[in-house]
Amino acid sequence: MHDEKKIVCIDPETPDTDIIIKAGKIIQNNGVVIFPAKCLYGVAANALNEKAVEKVFQLKQRPLNNPILVLIPDKKMLLTLVKSIPKPAEKLMDAFWPGNLTLVFEASSNIPKLLTAGTGKIGIRIPAHPVAKALVEYVNLPITGTSANLSGQNSCNQACRLDPAIIDHADLVLDAGTLKGGKGSTIADVTTAAITILREGEVTADQINKTLAS
Repeated sequence: MHDEKKIVCIDPETPDTDIIIKAGKIIQNNGVVIFPAKCLYGVAANALNEKAVEKVFQLKQRPLNNPILVLIPDKKMLLTLVKSIPKPAEKLMDAFWPGNLTLVFEASSNIPKLLTAGTGKIGIRIPAHPVAKALVEYVNLPITGTSANLSGQNSCNQACRLDPAIIDHADLVLDAGTLKGGKGSTIADVTTAAITILREGEVTADQINKTLAS
């Protein structure tokens, strides 16, 4: 049986500052926090610390060749994580950030190889959910934003349905009740001349194409 003290209820609309600080300090100390995003629960750790990223891979039992996306508080931080920001990416960020669109850029050399799975690319988004937003703004670091499930299993929109192994390996779980559910974020690679949609989620391919054409 997992430690029930690890699970803390948090208001999804107006998160308690003390809880955000508690969770934020865990992340700053390279621990792992399960948190709510708009659709699904995610796993947050310091994305710039190799040991913290390693914990996320272990917790999810995730293959090391599968990169992990990150969440950032604002566009300014993007400049420290990527080699360049193509013009089409600017258009998409203006239209869909904060929100459910993850953009894949060429990663800067300071990014842990484990995070990019050796691809040299990194997926990034600014979250819209009040808890995820408050958390990433407090830590002021890029945090991992991968879904809180064992690799290959379904993602989870209720903290009470998280796999016990996930809870056991996390330092804290922020329970915001039932989330919207659905497909999670759309992932689009902006490193190629023609933008490639790697996974269609909340933002449709049609919305992306219309934005790029406008």
